Amino acid sequence: MVQYLIMTAAEKSSLARFVDLAAASLRGGYGGEQREYLFADDAAAGELDGLEQIAADVRCCEHCRLCKTRKNAVPGEGALSPLVMVIGEGPGADEDTTGRPFVGRAGQLLDKMLAAIGLSRETNCFIANVIKCRPPGNRDPQPDETAACASFLSRQIQLLGPHFILCAGRVAAQTLLQTAEPIGRLRGKIVEFQSGGKSIPFIATYHPSALLRNEELKRPAWEDLKLLRSALDKVML
Repeated sequence: MVQYLIMTAAEKSSLARFVDLAAASLRGGYGGEQREYLFADDAAAGELDGLEQIAADVRCCEHCRLCKTRKNAVPGEGALSPLVMVIGEGPGADEDTTGRPFVGRAGQLLDKMLAAIGLSRETNCFIANVIKCRPPGNRDPQPDETAACASFLSRQIQLLGPHFILCAGRVAAQTLLQTAEPIGRLRGKIVEFQSGGKSIPFIATYHPSALLRNEELKRPAWEDLKLLRSALDKVML
């Protein structure tokens, strides 16, 4: 697992002096004048955050058992300044193979759903999941697995600063809202999601895979999308 070393200016100076002494010893023991170094403290870990850094941390993560069965971790992808951040449950087989979110049948349907209200992962959406590695057999993620991934998603939300969050599916909505309420009661309304001291409008809807299994869910899902579009239109006036 990759680890990033954060050093103070004093620690860097001590290390540089040690290297100088070692070099002088190899030259026969004479080091000449002691060199002066002007080092600065490294940035704190939080200041190093960027989407690429988060993605690198995700890909080398070994914080839970899912790292042992995954093919590829799936950090997420999309626009850097998104109007909407779409958050699903976790990778499936296609996502595990490609390392990209929502690329299977459900992902293709999601892209069509977003396009119907003028949204796209290429231009104004970022797509991620609550967990970044596929659970075996596509089972629901276990509490310790979602906890292990929580910091990655939190960092993504705070860095991206989306205007809205569209949450796809029961597991994702229950995890983010910290509730056991069924998705049928969580959808169809806008609630406020708290992240890093900021409030983000949050809409839950059915997961696209649920729409593929049950066409009767397509109408309420469409109502959720229209609610999101209406809210976006008000913000963009």
